This record gives sequence, C-alpha cells and structure tokens, in this order.
Amino acid sequence: MPALADGCADHVQSTGVPMVTGMTHKTWMIFPSVNPGAALDKVSRAVLAEGFVGVNVDKKLGTLTTQQETTGSGRPQTLQVVVRKDGKGSRVDATFSLPPGQLAPGVGDNLCRVVNAAGQ
Repeated sequence: MPALADGCADHVQSTGVPMVTGMTHKTWMIFPSVNPGAALDKVSRAVLAEGFVGVNVDKKLGTLTTQQETTGSGRPQTLQVVVRKDGKGSRVDATFSLPPGQLAPGVGDNLCRVVNAAGQ
C-alpha cells in the first residue's frame, strides 16, 4: 500500500463536458517501495483482468497503451498508463480518454483498481 495519506480516488480528475466533448479521466499514485518494472507488470495484469485486449506494453519506456470499443460506435476508448521511477519506488499515472458522446460510469473506481494493482 502507498505510504501517502491520500488515496487514488483523491487524485482522480476529469475534464470535458459529458456527451458533448471528449472526456479525459486521470489519476496517479506513488508506491515508495515498488520498483517500476514490478509495478508495470502488475498494472499490465490488472488491465488484462479488466477485460482490455490488444494491450501494448513498452517496458523500456514504462508505458502501457490499450483501446476498447464497447459502444458499437467504432470510436475506441483509450487507456494509457505510465510507470516511472520516483525516489526508491514508482509513480503510476493512468489516463482514460473517451470520444464525444460516450460516458464511462465508475471510471474513477476502475482507474484506481488498475493503478492500485501496482502496490499489491
């Protein structure tokens, strides 16, 4: 578990106007005792467990990118995760982008489930 007093949900931010513009949901966490390689592996497994397919992981850059299309519109939703060194541990940033006209109920909880996997 992170040593910070605040949790993932405290860092969730959303921008855009629902159903009018595209929406971007972001969050982050610091894991003081988890090295970036281990954090990226754990996050990758969590993303797969969430049902994403076509997950692209670049271990050298510490990035994970994937898309899903759940609405039938042909406009994919994109998840990007970046894991980087932070002191002796890792910082994990996650961004979920939706095109205009789409909603994602519970996206903050879902992002936190993925991000918090780094510390488990």
